[in-house]
Amino acid sequence: MAKERFVEVYSQGFVNVAKVIVDTETGVNYLLASHDLRTGTGLTVLIDQDGKPVVTPIE
Repeated sequence: MAKERFVEVYSQGFVNVAKVIVDTETGVNYLLASHDLRTGTGLTVLIDQDGKPVVTPIE
C-alpha cells in the first residue's frame, strides 16, 4: 500500500477548526483553518520567525 502524501499531525476545535498537515515527501507543514465548516476554509504554509517554511524531518 502506498504511503499517504499528507498526514494530519495536529487538530483543534470542532466548529472553528485548525489542523496542521505535513507533506510526507517534503516535510513542509501547512495550516488548514475553517470557520463553521460552511463559510470558508483556508490553507497556508506555516512559517518560522525568519519567514521560512516549517519543515518536519522525514525519515
